[in-house]
Amino acid sequence: MNFTLRQLRLFEAVARNASYTKAAEEMHLTQPAVSTQVKQLEEDVGMALFEHMGRKIFLTEAGREMYQFSRSIAQKFDDISMVLDEMKGVKHGALNISVTSTAKYFAPYLLAEFCRQHAGITVNLDVTNRATLLRQLADNVPDMAIMGAPPSGLDLEADSFMSNPLVVIAPPSHPLAHAGRISLQRLMQEPFIQREQGSGTRNAIERFMQQRGLSMTTTMEMSRNEAIKHAVMAGLGLGMVSIHTLEMEMALNRLAILDVEGFPIVKDWYLVHRHGKRFSGAAAAFKDFVLQESSRFIKIPQADVSA
Repeated sequence: MNFTLRQLRLFEAVARNASYTKAAEEMHLTQPAVSTQVKQLEEDVGMALFEHMGRKIFLTEAGREMYQFSRSIAQKFDDISMVLDEMKGVKHGALNISVTSTAKYFAPYLLAEFCRQHAGITVNLDVTNRATLLRQLADNVPDMAIMGAPPSGLDLEADSFMSNPLVVIAPPSHPLAHAGRISLQRLMQEPFIQREQGSGTRNAIERFMQQRGLSMTTTMEMSRNEAIKHAVMAGLGLGMVSIHTLEMEMALNRLAILDVEGFPIVKDWYLVHRHGKRFSGAAAAFKDFVLQESSRFIKIPQADVSA
């Protein structure tokens, strides 16, 4: 067999994403270029590595074996890069960070300051949902991730670095917008627009309500905070979101934070990585930066969120 490391990396990206298109985007290539390289790899191997069913692709038995080897080889080369980066210090290197969709409201501020301090480091930022982020961590794709508390039982290390208050929002014209200390019983009379099942925000809200024996009326579920905020502004119901998502709306008086008994629900943001992860110089510097200096560079909307 006469295949190249480049072909293995492209094959691994296609297999991991189950998509030629996503692999092409990740590797900064065109889809035909990726398809050609994978086809050449299959010819060199002498067996089909993927089978196509409709618009979906699946690994064949040979493909599954090749995927395990390609992952191992890719990790070895990543280790080499990390060792060389450590020898260079933190003046050069690459950093792969994944964040949940809510964290995108403050993560750029962190990365902007970090890049100002370490101008030679290249950063790749992926914004995704919680389920995908956990799969990425399981596959050892990012150096680190920023998310709410990760589930127990996974081989992960998590360090909290900042509070994440969840607040109740309404249009400024809503009857409760100027009420003082609204009871939870009164709040439960309102319809709510919530994040999708499985999101960190949804999990925290459901735990809070279950502990108090309360049940919310959910009229809509949405997978994006922006969609929830616009639906609340349109008068379709109340919402519960991280205060970190509200800077623009609060400045423009488009939304109001309600004064509700027991709120805000205060969670934490965590910096998460695989247990025993070997950091490059760039990754180690970023972890130290986030844990020690993050609060200096993150803007929080001006609102009274004291419980």
